Amino acid sequence: MQKNYVSNSEESIRMFKSDLIENLSKVHFAVPLFIFVPAIFIFIYKAFSAGVNFLNFGLYFLIGLAVWTLTEYIMHRFIFHFQPTSEFGKKMHFIFHGVHHDYPRDKKRLVLPPSVSIPLATLFYFLFNSFLVPQLLFSFFPGFLLGYLIYDMLHYAMHHHNFKSGIMKKIKQHHMLHHYQDPEKGYGVSSSLWDIILRSGFVREAKKVNE
Repeated sequence: MQKNYVSNSEESIRMFKSDLIENLSKVHFAVPLFIFVPAIFIFIYKAFSAGVNFLNFGLYFLIGLAVWTLTEYIMHRFIFHFQPTSEFGKKMHFIFHGVHHDYPRDKKRLVLPPSVSIPLATLFYFLFNSFLVPQLLFSFFPGFLLGYLIYDMLHYAMHHHNFKSGIMKKIKQHHMLHHYQDPEKGYGVSSSLWDIILRSGFVREAKKVNE
């Protein structure tokens, strides 16, 4: 993705003529918490109601978290950074991710709006439902959703919070390098694990990038 413009404004630019669509494209960072935290607890309740034991629940919950990190990486690298050639494709690319690279501090476009996150979560649910029995699905899926929430909350914080923790500083640094040094590297947001495994990380990260 080539960036010709990067703004440090926290304000949102208008992308759509329709007021309805424009409003649906923006969201306060806390909204995903109100949607998905209850969903996580509902699935946990369904898991134990279906008879899953604590060991299997914990195992599949952690697997769900791990699968989210890979999903996050794949979506960011191969979908959000896909380079379309048509004018329509370029417009769609800007709407879904290009605008974030041009306006990385836009407070209303740092977490997925419900108009996108709910359909995506539903799609993933039915995908996992196709090969997991209910007890394991209800254990796995809340872990997957928690991974998504961690990603969304961390992503917002990376652009608007100065961390004190050394670990969090490194996580933020990794993402800031993706924005301000090379957008074709550092696709992991909540974790750099898959960038390390798939060698798409930064060979030598700067000590301080946009902090």
